[in-house]
Amino acid sequence: RARGHNAGLGRAFSRVAAPPARGASSAAASQLPDGPSLDDFIQKGPNAAKSEVASGSRLRQRRERKPEWLKVERPTGENYQRLKKDLRSLKLATVCEEARCPNIGECWGGKQGTATATIMVMGDTCTRACRFCNVKTARAPAALDPLEPVHTAEAVASWDISYVVITSVDRDDLADQGAAHLAQVIAEIKNAKPSLMLECLSPDFSGDHDLVAMVAGAGLNVFAHNIETVERLTPRVRDRRANYRQSLGVLEAARARTPGLVTKSSIMLGVGEEAGEVRQAMRDLLNAGVEIFTLGQYLQPSKRHMPVSRQLPPEEYEAWRQEGMSMGFKYVASGPLVRSSYRAGEFFLEAFAKERAAEAAAAAAAAQAQRQVSAAATAA
Repeated sequence: RARGHNAGLGRAFSRVAAPPARGASSAAASQLPDGPSLDDFIQKGPNAAKSEVASGSRLRQRRERKPEWLKVERPTGENYQRLKKDLRSLKLATVCEEARCPNIGECWGGKQGTATATIMVMGDTCTRACRFCNVKTARAPAALDPLEPVHTAEAVASWDISYVVITSVDRDDLADQGAAHLAQVIAEIKNAKPSLMLECLSPDFSGDHDLVAMVAGAGLNVFAHNIETVERLTPRVRDRRANYRQSLGVLEAARARTPGLVTKSSIMLGVGEEAGEVRQAMRDLLNAGVEIFTLGQYLQPSKRHMPVSRQLPPEEYEAWRQEGMSMGFKYVASGPLVRSSYRAGEFFLEAFAKERAAEAAAAAAAAQAQRQVSAAATAA
């Protein structure tokens, strides 16, 4: 789906559940989501033990302690503080903050020119209900705001950042599933700030390749769409309207309809997949022309969502990164806290800087070989 596997709480596309209405019964309140917040991922200070004892045994029983590799430093730094201030003044909604994403310090604190943020458009309510996702759902969400494309472009153009990711909910209730609106957002942003690197984490538009082409050709640098998991687990993990082969077709169509466009996809690990299935998914993505691939740990957003099958240690993610690179991806980001938009600017720029360097080296070698052939011919 459009939000991708970032959608769990503590991942880039989830929502925090609303508190129970005044007067709600304790039974109803007990059924509310009780997933991890940003504090679950923050490394504890020296007084953490005292605080945990004071909180009582019930909290300890309710929440499983996170492994050390799922804990991060509290976000700080000049770039982070600057972007946070800018967001407040521009009134931009980012899934980075709303989902309390643990990677916010890394993405917003990226070195100059590579900081990244993800903006959600087309509302906050989805027409689909994937088993891993905590975004609100409804059959008929609120109408789209016709002024959103212009307002978003004006805000982003004034924001001191070089890479932005646009994402959206699925809107199966609309005739074109929101494709024209999303394409207009992209076009307006590019028109307002042509130098901006722009990525879209796109819906699947029910496999309609004409709608995919409308978004892919609107001025993007990167078209992203997540397959989320391996083929066998797709019916269990994703909404019934999402389909593994359909998603592969979306990625292939985006690249075919827009020559030169970079495509990207992502999967979650820890939902019951086998290693051989992950390798097959990687091969399928490569065959569809995908160049950038990310892998990250699934984190259960609440007790109502599918459970975590396994928490993979960092060394396994590194092994997948190396294997992905050896298979032919231009860049692979892999780690427990990696999400599809994780430090997107840095990964994109680093990957293609390496590619350009390799192309230059190959061109130099070819030129040297030609000179040697010419010299040999002259000597003869």
